[in-house]
Amino acid sequence: MKGRKITRLCAIAAFLVAAGPLHAQSQGVTDKEVLIGSIQDLSGPLAGFSKMAVAGMQMRVDEINNAGGLNGRRLRLMVEDSGYTPTRAVQVAQKLVNQDRVFVMAGSIGSVVNNAAMPIQFEKNVMNFAPLTAHRDMFEPVSKLKFAVLDDYYGAMKEHTPVLYKRVGAKRACALYQDDEFGLEVFRGATDGLKTIGVTIAETATYKRGATEFSSQVARLRGANCDFVVMGTLIRETPAAIAEARKTGFNPTFLGSVGAYTELIPMLGREVVNGFYATSSSLIPYPDSPNPAVRKWAADFKARTNADPQLFTLYGYWIIDVLGRGIERAGKNLTTETLARALETMGTHNSALGLPPITFTEKNHLGSSYSAISQIQNGRWVEVK
Repeated sequence: MKGRKITRLCAIAAFLVAAGPLHAQSQGVTDKEVLIGSIQDLSGPLAGFSKMAVAGMQMRVDEINNAGGLNGRRLRLMVEDSGYTPTRAVQVAQKLVNQDRVFVMAGSIGSVVNNAAMPIQFEKNVMNFAPLTAHRDMFEPVSKLKFAVLDDYYGAMKEHTPVLYKRVGAKRACALYQDDEFGLEVFRGATDGLKTIGVTIAETATYKRGATEFSSQVARLRGANCDFVVMGTLIRETPAAIAEARKTGFNPTFLGSVGAYTELIPMLGREVVNGFYATSSSLIPYPDSPNPAVRKWAADFKARTNADPQLFTLYGYWIIDVLGRGIERAGKNLTTETLARALETMGTHNSALGLPPITFTEKNHLGSSYSAISQIQNGRWVEVK
């Protein structure tokens, strides 16, 4: 009798091993904790963006944890520095995914960084959620491992470039852009948008990531008699290029992407950048905002850090807020698959902080396609109606 019982137990054990675990545990998830990874630029040209984004992400993480977590689990944010280079992005992605074993990657910054890191993540079934880039690769093709929240560079530039071109009565279009995936998406969108009104880009000039000198590029565009310049530029390059243009008496209409829509542009460029346009996906969270929810949020952030928040602070906070709702909806059995399904079925996520509503579906993982044109007027961004 005893022998038959042992044999029966061995058979059951063998069956369970062969069948695999009934509820496989995802990496980065325990009964008490969820690990969230993020690849940021803490030492390169986008450090101004990243440091504020991380501060906003951590603020929302702390709020969630102080309120008891999500389904009994606390969130832990793990950040690594890419220096805004793809080679370093690969290294830190391997650390976060294979060594730290994060459950999800959220808010990673930069097109080239995300494109370099995603293959490493996807090999281990780690989702790339709400990256801080508006490249189409972040949500196309539709995958359970790719969810984005910002309207894409290409679509926004295609929509708004011809509108502004006609509004200002421009006659000749040119482009200055960063020679990588980010700059090319901005350039392609503007080019295809202008084609819809029968306009072609007359001249182009490019630069490498991290460039600080733009005299040759500006001379090239000035020589082409451009009165409208599309700019695939970011933090430092935007005011530097415009300052070089103003210095030489070259004063076209400048239009940038959402990548240049930040308080850092007027802070760095001062009066030189007044009149600069950019596509925008939300309102800047100025501490004196007419929105009382934004004022309170800004005051809370300042009490926490002794600094005023910026747009990328708000982006970081928003990313964790939306992700947190998805994690909570996924329930106790938290896996990449249950999170993806929760995001697709959670309906519309609204924010009181001037951000666009977010809605994911099974066939669309771009949460918002809202964009507008904003302009720097007297040192502040104003949405142009």
